[in-house]
Amino acid sequence: MVRDYRASRRLIGLAPQEFNFDRFFSIVEILVYQGGYFGLPRKEARRRAEELLARFGLWEKRFEKTPRLSGGMKRRLLIAKAMIHDPPILILDEPTAGVDVELRRDLWTYWQEINAAGKTILLTTHYLEEAEALCRTLAVIDLGTIITCGPKEKVVTEAGGDLANYFLKDRHGELREGVGPGLREATGATP
Repeated sequence: MVRDYRASRRLIGLAPQEFNFDRFFSIVEILVYQGGYFGLPRKEARRRAEELLARFGLWEKRFEKTPRLSGGMKRRLLIAKAMIHDPPILILDEPTAGVDVELRRDLWTYWQEINAAGKTILLTTHYLEEAEALCRTLAVIDLGTIITCGPKEKVVTEAGGDLANYFLKDRHGELREGVGPGLREATGATP
């Protein structure tokens, strides 16, 4: 990471939770420029951008500027931007936040396909259903500390067969009082 940071950064594609687009460029230009940051020749970046735009249902909007896109379209563009250089490692930070159920299922299918083809995906999510459906290894983090990490089956078993139960216990296995937003106030913990 330090000695050869350019090579190590080429290995990673990041789709952050927050939108980070230049509002003055069309979405195809955003992808082509992003490819250039990773050393893709312009012609290859353009080909790859067109492929991703078609895959994510953004082809018809390719010349639009980002302020004119819906939240779901922006989310898909973030993922395409992370994948423009075809990295072997993909980091997705809350990638389905605010998207509709149909798009969420479509993205899940796509990630399962590319993972099966060899791409490593690190997914952060608050959606327990998403974690259980997509992940083989789970880590539960509370206030920046990893509470548990391991194979999905082991973590779910420790939680009593339901991940939601895990969030009602403290680090020592004691049940916390309260549920939902009040849990933080009652215990000082993050559910």
